[in-house]
Amino acid sequence: MQLALGLIETKGLVGAIEAADAMAKAADVRVISKEKITAALVTIKITGEVAAVRSALDAGAAAAQRVGQLVSVHIIPRPDDQLDSILYDNSLRPSESEDSAKDTAVISEADGGFEPSKESDEPSGDDPDDEAEENGGVEIMDIQSISFEELEQMNVHRLRSLARGLSQFPIKGREISKANKQVLLDHFKKLK
Repeated sequence: MQLALGLIETKGLVGAIEAADAMAKAADVRVISKEKITAALVTIKITGEVAAVRSALDAGAAAAQRVGQLVSVHIIPRPDDQLDSILYDNSLRPSESEDSAKDTAVISEADGGFEPSKESDEPSGDDPDDEAEENGGVEIMDIQSISFEELEQMNVHRLRSLARGLSQFPIKGREISKANKQVLLDHFKKLK
């Protein structure tokens, strides 16, 4: 016995969700997917026996019409096997699943709290290379170890990065971003 495919298209997500809920409750069908076609059109795909899909589509169409705009309803009684590649095309690609694994979170059983996973791309602050990347490739170091001649040779971008890395630098934030090379050099001279 081959399953039927049911499609219901609505204008707006609320109508689509209401239709999917009504279809799942009305008959023994399985909701395959929700597909956003354009900015407003949403299609819900279901499978099941032909009679079950037909009654589920009737219930879903009525529910969608009550809360939103029903665009179309269609049933394909016994779809060809070649349609499987189209219907189930919304699976995660390997690169997407790797990216989503980095965004997972770990729930700590000891304190019941929520912690970000250790695989995250966020800098931990422990690694000096991370600090160098945050400061434009300039490692945070003691200002006394850099001669004034070396500072004069640096471009304004490197000077700004170095200034941001110094807690005792007299100006902060946007003032550093707006400062030109000479202003930054004057402040570095005061620190020495």
